[in-house]
Amino acid sequence: MALSEKATRRWLYAAAAYNLAWGAATGLKPGWLFRLTGLPRDERKTPWQVVGMMVMVYAPAYFWAARRPSMRGELVAVGLLGKMLGPAGFVQSAFTGKLPLRFGLTIATNDLLWWPAFASIIRDAIRDRGGMRRFAMAHEEVVQVDER
Repeated sequence: MALSEKATRRWLYAAAAYNLAWGAATGLKPGWLFRLTGLPRDERKTPWQVVGMMVMVYAPAYFWAARRPSMRGELVAVGLLGKMLGPAGFVQSAFTGKLPLRFGLTIATNDLLWWPAFASIIRDAIRDRGGMRRFAMAHEEVVQVDER
């Protein structure tokens, strides 16, 4: 099911706001994440501050994508890739005992929640561009137009 342009924009603006808020909170005060997820208090905070910064970096990309969704599908594709790799890393870390299962709460809100909307946005962008090949080569087409 395709999202309307209004719904697409709302999802992407929500993703921008969420990533900005979660990333800033985790980067500046990672203690909240430790309390919520059951991470041991002796866990080093610096790596989680870096994760917060990385999450926050996606915020402007989602904001830009929301302004012109049909032209920015590749930004959403990069975001979805990160939202797929996060759960994969969590499963591996939980299986080896490096993260508590309760940490999965962050995976649900940071990653899984966004999969259906992002997949729909990317599918629509692929369709609007005339197929996967043209979608994947979108930057090349823009460069060629700019050089003429």
